Amino acid sequence: MITETNIKKVLQSALDMGASYADVRLKDIRKENLCYENGSLTDASTNRSRGYGVRVYVDGSMGFAASCDFDRMDETVKKAYEIALASRTMQSQKITLTEKNAAQGKFPAQMEKDPFLVPLSEKLDLMKSCDINMHKAWESYEFKIKPTFFTYMTLDSRKDDVLFADTDGSFIEQSFCQVATYTQARVISDDDSQTRTFTNVARGGYECIEEMNLIERSYTLAQEAAELSEAPDCPSGEFDLVITPRQLFLQIHESVGHPTELDRVLGSEAAFAGRSFLEPDNLTTKPVVYGSEHVTIVADATCPKGLGTFAYDDEGVPGQNIVLIDKGNFTGFQTSRDNAAVISQKSSGAGLADGWHNLPIVRMTNINLLPGSGTPDELIAGIEYGFLFDENKSWSIDDLRINFQFACEIAREIKDGKLTGKIFKNPIYSGITTEFWGSCDGIASKEYWELVGVPNCGKGQPMQVMRVSHGSSPARFRKVKVGVDDVK
Repeated sequence: MITETNIKKVLQSALDMGASYADVRLKDIRKENLCYENGSLTDASTNRSRGYGVRVYVDGSMGFAASCDFDRMDETVKKAYEIALASRTMQSQKITLTEKNAAQGKFPAQMEKDPFLVPLSEKLDLMKSCDINMHKAWESYEFKIKPTFFTYMTLDSRKDDVLFADTDGSFIEQSFCQVATYTQARVISDDDSQTRTFTNVARGGYECIEEMNLIERSYTLAQEAAELSEAPDCPSGEFDLVITPRQLFLQIHESVGHPTELDRVLGSEAAFAGRSFLEPDNLTTKPVVYGSEHVTIVADATCPKGLGTFAYDDEGVPGQNIVLIDKGNFTGFQTSRDNAAVISQKSSGAGLADGWHNLPIVRMTNINLLPGSGTPDELIAGIEYGFLFDENKSWSIDDLRINFQFACEIAREIKDGKLTGKIFKNPIYSGITTEFWGSCDGIASKEYWELVGVPNCGKGQPMQVMRVSHGSSPARFRKVKVGVDDVK
């Protein structure tokens, strides 16, 4: 059994070897995955991963080792120490960790209904009801030529019990719970395929699933997928757009979240997923106008139900709410303890790891576009002719996060300041990051603000896949380049 005394003994052994600092991070992760396709349960699985990772710093060099064998913690610490010594021979510059205060505390999971205690039959009934509703919508639609219909739905749950301790005196216990769903209605004909989906991940218990109104939502998804299969392609040109939170979340993620990660700016991701157009000097001598005065974006680790919400990150740094873009002006990077020292700042509390076997790297907390004022109808009223774009379909962005293209599932026509009811399929929009955010001239109020979870964000070598959240209200953008997605 792992006790506080055991862990303190292991940390002391690192100091006795000659380490200047060491930390231990234990994670016990449980997962449940359910999949329902075309009226049948196709997967029901659970798994558990439990282990620990140790970081040891010696004379400005770091060594890391991980194991799931808790009876050999002394050997794991020794291995991390030896790796730190070996790293000194190859390291051109010493690592400096920014200072932090020691912390102790227990922080239980914030949830009302433990998803692992909800009967499996209840979850399957929900999935079955959603599937039935999607098929009802499809059967009721009067097709000119009846296509093939496909339904797909997943429900998954995850619980993390995390313990962090270090030689500074920190001893922090945290628990997290998250639930996720992916619901898809797809219509397939000889020459086309159209989908409507709903994806979301939330920090919390099964109550988050209940709040998503999946049964009612599934009918609408199938109905709109059917309508899209016979809809015209979206017109091409420059148009004014209102973009919903269910598309804006990925725009924020790719064109703000990733470019403001300081490790990426400093080159850590260059070989795998690119760098960033930003530079450290953008905080001082080379200011950057990132968007219009309407655009304020924060990295908020205190946001309720956010997947990037925590009391402390995986380096023992408190969760914070920092401003990345203030009324259009770039003001801050997301940082961990080692890279924050490069720019003489303190860590923003973004040092996180996927599981126990990987190192903490800079990962997004909750990157949120702050709301403005007014209603979505008022944003629409300001458009002579344009579209409302909803739900991401695909995306691409260059390795400096400058040029991007996003495909959406559906475009709703706006004419003379009103939605006409007409829809278009295969819409895409493209642009340059700072020009796009500079074209934002209105954001709806807090009443329309929505937090949307990204189900799989990959970063690092070896790859670490994590989930993050982004919040926004519907927003309006002027003269955006719009085209048609040719990939069906």
